[in-house]
Amino acid sequence: MKKVLVVDDSAFMRKLISDFLTASKQLEVIGIARNGEDAISKINKLRPDVVTLDVEMPRMNGIEALRRIMGECPVPVVMLSSTTREGAEETFKAMELGAVDFIAKPSGTISLDLHKVQDEIVEKVVAASKVNMTKMTKTYGKRKRSELKGSSRQANGTELTTASESNWSMNSPKIILIGTSTGGPRALQQVLTELPPNLDAPVVVVQHMPPGFTRSLANRLDGQSVIKVKEAEHEEILQKGTAYIAPGGFHTKVVEFGSQLSIHLSKEEAPRNGHRPSVDILFESVSLILDYGKIAVIMTGMGSDGSEGLIKLKERGEVRAIAESEESCIVFGMPKSAIATNLVDSVETIGDISQTIMKYML
Repeated sequence: MKKVLVVDDSAFMRKLISDFLTASKQLEVIGIARNGEDAISKINKLRPDVVTLDVEMPRMNGIEALRRIMGECPVPVVMLSSTTREGAEETFKAMELGAVDFIAKPSGTISLDLHKVQDEIVEKVVAASKVNMTKMTKTYGKRKRSELKGSSRQANGTELTTASESNWSMNSPKIILIGTSTGGPRALQQVLTELPPNLDAPVVVVQHMPPGFTRSLANRLDGQSVIKVKEAEHEEILQKGTAYIAPGGFHTKVVEFGSQLSIHLSKEEAPRNGHRPSVDILFESVSLILDYGKIAVIMTGMGSDGSEGLIKLKERGEVRAIAESEESCIVFGMPKSAIATNLVDSVETIGDISQTIMKYML
């Protein structure tokens, strides 16, 4: 049973979160804390496996507390955030500082309807409790270009057939597809910021995230990248050198519009495997577009979203699939499932994914 410390300035919220976690039978709440200072003291004393941390607290807020936790006593942290623009900005700051994941409160700081996300809280806290913090800090440490191996490996370490050795067409137009979940914002930051300004293809990204957060994610990544990054809009035409982030709450498809490609957003279909947007639905939509070479990338995340879509992609047309390796994944769920299809062409650490994308672009 994994041990949890619950940190929130509201006694009501502490009680509610503790009850949800305890009811799961997988988690034991070993302590509660009212603010950041109290949290750091309790972490040092109780040594929890995972911490839930409210973003908005008096005395020492969640961001300052997280910064100190990561510096003094690193432990997996799941943030609880309001869905305001300010809350979203603070959440992404927390992800960059080392938080594993976040949960959006349904209705503000004191959410009387927190039960709506009870299952999500339990699922994310359980997943976070399994994260290796040493691996997480090592994975996202700055690496020199000379350290990049640039090799293409299967899960067992053997060489894979590269694009230049197969029937991959150099002349067909390309589209890049990326699917990710837990740990995704930092993974996306690593990959998108290394793509060149003259990228000769559009990029469409599904990051599992609730409504209200994807625009802030896109804006943040846009400020860090040389390519343009934006939240996808219904019926907009895809442009080369631009990455489109699927908006939370909408399934995102790519459809043909004359000789161009267009975004189609919809709430009509139910969530797939609990997710809307879904990587499977994006991949399946692109599988119907026959004249493009597709580069499909599946990175860190819980579950198996993307694997069924990858099968559909591989059934039709030219596809090169890249999966993030277990070595760098925060949660080796989605990539593991993709690799198990035996349809992945290249398994790479997060620091090598952008290089591999560009290899397939040549």
